[in-house]
Amino acid sequence: MEVNRPVQHNTQQSPNIRKHISLILFAFILIFIASIAGIILLARSDVNTTSHIRDIFIIILALEFLFIGVALIVLVIQLAVLLNVLENEIKPILETTRETIVTLKGTTAFLSKHAIKPVINLSSAAAGMKRLIEFIGIIRK
Repeated sequence: MEVNRPVQHNTQQSPNIRKHISLILFAFILIFIASIAGIILLARSDVNTTSHIRDIFIIILALEFLFIGVALIVLVIQLAVLLNVLENEIKPILETTRETIVTLKGTTAFLSKHAIKPVINLSSAAAGMKRLIEFIGIIRK
């Protein structure tokens, strides 16, 4: 038998988590500052440079949308596979389990009627006979 023990938190993990959160926060702040600096530099540069950088960002966004579309297609396929598994594998298992439960109910009813009830009746009759014999005085308590 297993004894439930209180959960002990690892105190060494907490500084590591704080360090990771600090690094992630620092990276986001650095990216934000770099974006602001890039916007300021693009605002001061000529139209030709700005249009080239705009075209590069449009291409990057198009590739990103393509990647998201592929990910959505994979997600839909995985959902279809999951529904197929539920329909063809889990449903028959549940039906078999339901049939087993019905059979088990029948078996318990049969055992109750043909095995347990006679034993209870015999035991109660024996107890009654013992009490009768004690009442008559043949056997003392």
